[in-house]
Amino acid sequence: MIDNPFALWVYLSQSPLLWLTTTLVVYAMTDAVSQASRRNPLANPVLHAMWVIGIFLWLTGTSYQTYFEGAQFVHFLLGPVTVALAVPLYENRNAVMAAIVPMLLALVVGSVTAIGSVVGLAKAFGLPDIVMLSMTPKSVTAPVAMGIAESIHADPSLAAVAVILTGIIGAIIVTPLMNLVKVTDFRARGFAVGLASHGIGTAQAFQINPVAGAFAGIAMSLNALLTSLLVPLAATLLFHG
Repeated sequence: MIDNPFALWVYLSQSPLLWLTTTLVVYAMTDAVSQASRRNPLANPVLHAMWVIGIFLWLTGTSYQTYFEGAQFVHFLLGPVTVALAVPLYENRNAVMAAIVPMLLALVVGSVTAIGSVVGLAKAFGLPDIVMLSMTPKSVTAPVAMGIAESIHADPSLAAVAVILTGIIGAIIVTPLMNLVKVTDFRARGFAVGLASHGIGTAQAFQINPVAGAFAGIAMSLNALLTSLLVPLAATLLFHG
């Protein structure tokens, strides 16, 4: 096998450990670049880890299914990490309770806007109904969005793509946008990015400020619940109303 490097690669490429290690190493490298840039939004580690791994898979002719067999452990950790957001929520409970009313109002407005904007733009550009339905849960975390897509007979894979793109775009533009509109309250900044950009936006918020991260986590969780109720209702009204 040592005399034949190609045979060695074929052997290693089938090992789940290789792809788990690749994912962790690439992310560690892109996160180091992000830290070196003082968390510049354009140096988002998720964004750059995606294209680096994507090019590597393309160059090696590796299928996504083979890659995911190793990377699925990281995917599994999404659940425990989401639950762990209860810790900063508890630590900031006084600030949360003090802002509960505007938070709930922002939640309803933001969730309806996220869904309504997809429907409106899809109708305006004449996109197929299946595409529109798949993209409506774009602002919630991927497992929830895929579950919603399945429940309304849409495409879970397309929903996941929309979720990832939404999260990355939100994480990139949130800081410049909030600075532009002069929103300085980290509670508002965090809640906005968590509501619009789910886990990726929440991770960005935690990197900037712990209070922003806590409120982003709250928004992400509450929006997942509200969106799971509103999207099926919207689908029913649009196609069966």
